[in-house]
Amino acid sequence: MTSALVIGGGLAGTTAALALADRGMTVTLTEARPRLGGLAFSFTRDSPAGTLTVDNGQHVYLRCCTAYQGFLRRVGGAALAPVQRRMEVPVLHAGTRRLGRLRRTAAPVPLHLAGGLARYPHLGLAERASVGRAALALRRLDPADPALDGESFGDWLHRHGQNAATVAALWDLVGVATLNARAHDVSLALAAKVFRTGLLTTPGAADIGLPEVPLGRLHDTLAAAALDRAGVRTLLATKARTLHRDEQGGWRAGLTGRDDAPHTLTADVVVLAVPQREAHGLLPSGALHDPDRLLALTDAPILNIHVVYDRQVMGVPFLAALDSPVQWVFDRTAPAGLTSGQYLALSQSAAGEEIDLPAKVLRKRYLPELERLLPRAARAGVRDFFVTRERTATFAPAPGTARLRPPAVTGARGLFLAGAWTATGWPATMEGAVRSGLAAARAAAA
Repeated sequence: MTSALVIGGGLAGTTAALALADRGMTVTLTEARPRLGGLAFSFTRDSPAGTLTVDNGQHVYLRCCTAYQGFLRRVGGAALAPVQRRMEVPVLHAGTRRLGRLRRTAAPVPLHLAGGLARYPHLGLAERASVGRAALALRRLDPADPALDGESFGDWLHRHGQNAATVAALWDLVGVATLNARAHDVSLALAAKVFRTGLLTTPGAADIGLPEVPLGRLHDTLAAAALDRAGVRTLLATKARTLHRDEQGGWRAGLTGRDDAPHTLTADVVVLAVPQREAHGLLPSGALHDPDRLLALTDAPILNIHVVYDRQVMGVPFLAALDSPVQWVFDRTAPAGLTSGQYLALSQSAAGEEIDLPAKVLRKRYLPELERLLPRAARAGVRDFFVTRERTATFAPAPGTARLRPPAVTGARGLFLAGAWTATGWPATMEGAVRSGLAAARAAAA
């Protein structure tokens, strides 16, 4: 029976391990952390408001993310992360406090968005018309066209009549959250993938799925149980230090475990499902034609601000903000286990200018902004305020990125790559990570 070693227990590695086990292989999965889930995880915090279960960042998905939904079904978590019946995004302007909604109907594409756009109060009549024309032009693009990867999405929007207000109120509202960069810093190919797939293919593609439980329940607890049922041997707190061919033509991985004692594992095939810099350090000679391109695939940070109030201050599950440094706000009261008051989590993408600011500086900046957006916050007491930072949350989706992303198959027989940074055609999302794991498993089985 073929033996497989999967190095890395994030979504990509867990998916690959399950898929390889389904193909009849004997699978071992190693993960350097003491838990599964990669960057989409939870932790426990002893807060003045009580013990909270905190997600490191706010991860949502869309109905078009079919691979991630398949992962949820496989681990038994689909019902714990339901999708909206129909896309509706509250968008609150901080200056005017006017609330608009991006929503869709059941009409055919692209008419499914026409009604919501016509009533969207944050754009003028001429701007709404220009958005419609740009959307039709975007729909005609092929994200797989290599020429698109060399162009900035912001430049393309400018050429198609989108002014700064339109970009801020619509294109960046969606794009920053999904791509972790602003339009001028985004490859047109990746932007076309996001907007065409989510908004311009089927009417319900952009309906939002939001976990009702901590991410750790889905990506660690349930995933670990699914791996166990599939017969996968899972070694946590076990870091791969070296990876070499053995004398029989298979692979030998040098590992250190909880006791820091070195040991080795051998396997016929290996799926390397770790971040690109770690993969670069483990790749044997000849695995990639130009392995240093992995180092050119730079990281982009996401900042998460967590505020616990002594009462409810927001009456919707989430909202997006305009005319404010606040981007998206999520109500995570129930998933965190908070029994009184309200716990809000702010997800701040493209956060390069703020990622290293002290928490006290961020507190002075963001608490007044929440009061500006949510008047009830001004009358509420703050029971807890803390910050989580993911400095390497995603790769930066800049123009020219596609040539830096390797495929699943390497030049070394029996060695495969997985991770949202590989050549999935998707940006660095949970969907991209799961798709990469499936691609690596298919290649290994072949």
